[in-house]
Amino acid sequence: MKNFFWLLALPALLTFSCSESSRQVAETEDKDKTAVNDSTNVEPALESITTSDVLMHTKVLASDAFEGRGPGTAGEDSAVNYLTRQFKKLGLKPGNPDGTYIQQVPMMGFTARTEASFTAGGKKIKLQSPDDYVAVSRRFAPSVEVKNSDIVFVGYGIVAPEYGWDDYKNVDVKGKTIVMLINDPPIPSPAAPGKLDTTMFGGKAMTYYGRWTYKYEIAAEKGAAAAIIIHETEPAGYPYEVLSGSWNRENFDTSTSNKNMHRAAIEAWITTEKAKQLFNADGKSFAALKASALRKDFMPVPLNAKANFTIKNELREIDSRNVVAKLEGADPELKEEYIIYTAHWDHLGKDTTLTDDQIYNGALDNASGTAGLLELAEAFTQLPEKPKRSVLFLAVTAEEQGLLGAKYYASNPLYPLNKTLANINMDGLNTYGPTEDVVVIGYGNSTVEDILAEEAQKQDRRIVPEPTPEKGYYYRSDHFEFAKQGVPALYMKSGVKARNRPDDYVKKIQDEYIAKDYHKVSDQVKESWNLEGAVEDLRLLFMVGYRIANGQQYPEWKPTSAFKARRDSMLTTTEHAHQ
Repeated sequence: MKNFFWLLALPALLTFSCSESSRQVAETEDKDKTAVNDSTNVEPALESITTSDVLMHTKVLASDAFEGRGPGTAGEDSAVNYLTRQFKKLGLKPGNPDGTYIQQVPMMGFTARTEASFTAGGKKIKLQSPDDYVAVSRRFAPSVEVKNSDIVFVGYGIVAPEYGWDDYKNVDVKGKTIVMLINDPPIPSPAAPGKLDTTMFGGKAMTYYGRWTYKYEIAAEKGAAAAIIIHETEPAGYPYEVLSGSWNRENFDTSTSNKNMHRAAIEAWITTEKAKQLFNADGKSFAALKASALRKDFMPVPLNAKANFTIKNELREIDSRNVVAKLEGADPELKEEYIIYTAHWDHLGKDTTLTDDQIYNGALDNASGTAGLLELAEAFTQLPEKPKRSVLFLAVTAEEQGLLGAKYYASNPLYPLNKTLANINMDGLNTYGPTEDVVVIGYGNSTVEDILAEEAQKQDRRIVPEPTPEKGYYYRSDHFEFAKQGVPALYMKSGVKARNRPDDYVKKIQDEYIAKDYHKVSDQVKESWNLEGAVEDLRLLFMVGYRIANGQQYPEWKPTSAFKARRDSMLTTTEHAHQ
């Protein structure tokens, strides 16, 4: 992948074919709203979404009996069977055209036993897993080695032509080990001391170039043997324990014909402390190297150091599953167009090496979101009249492993993506009560947000940008795979200002969750949870999907969105085909 924006600009390999009525633009927004809101009584649907039902589904999915819902485990069977039973109980049709509620997602599971060390300045630096580093090989091979590999510091490891940025400068890193920083370069603003330059990358907001997945992708493209990211909690957006808890166990990737041999042999993270030790052994300063990486004229820095990695992989083929149900639309023509609600059912499973609690229950992440998906599915079945378009409820697998279930669906859609009007994603519901606002992750991307704002206003709420765009949440949940394919996607989180609470009330709760529970065995249903805000949010998401399902206009990416070119290419291709 040469760069993210080039990927998005690729001509779509889809053919757009829809009726003229589905493409008709409403004469006025008021006409469109009136047609939607007066078409049927939505109160029975909204009232069916309750705190008791959200809590009930969450408790079941996050129970010890589901063993952390790890893909390829008995926990997957439990989760998939439960979701299937619930969809059947609601009277929803099988979402797969083959007559089942299942989309098979072929994956490979790999459990790595690793050894690693550096030599620098004539000294051997031992690396202890997982305390000092975590490493995997996504090549589906039983054994992978990188021996005496030259180490090169490549700054942030980014090639972004649109910003005039190239951390590699055509330096040959084939067969070498590259070490790089996480996130985007925080370029200081020349006009506003203390602030970031918003014309370079996203300013404070992380772009895809800052995401760890991009850094491994470009490393593979450059031919690196091993790619190491230096972990720092603030720019990464999570503590190192999140990595040591998830990477040091069985991991997954989707199956490929070349067994992932196009990937770098080793993909790893190291702690900041070990990075400093490595640089110091070669007489270099971590702080100085990091500062030098903020300049466009940065040049890769070869170290007088070598890297050694040995990975023994225990491999197994897995047929994991997305679960999908369909509410068929009422309009004979428009029912062939779709809105997709998504939530990932998976979590981190069970770790038998732990001495006490071994189950990663994943109550908030994402039993709660999956419970929300079931509640939305029930709400649509309670409508006196079905919406014009069809609605899909898609519970995806392996989000925790790199959005694999969503990636597989978006690459192998059961229904054409050019007839998919929008994706609405849920990943972790509100457990702290009603809020005055609604957070849009990736604010300013699509017109779906405009509908969200109108419906939020009816709840006496407003939409706001995410407070921590530097953490890159837009690239960390399933909607992103739909966005990459051009489908307008909404990832909404509950607000940051709780009603009748101190201004910092929500932040304290969220910070505590990240520090104590995120990707830990302690992510369990808490007595302190208040799900009234979750219900308010779900009712809001229901109305957004309902309006799109009945509306006269396709949602669109906004002119500044990086995803607009992909969607536009679908429409352009179709218009030419109809001429």
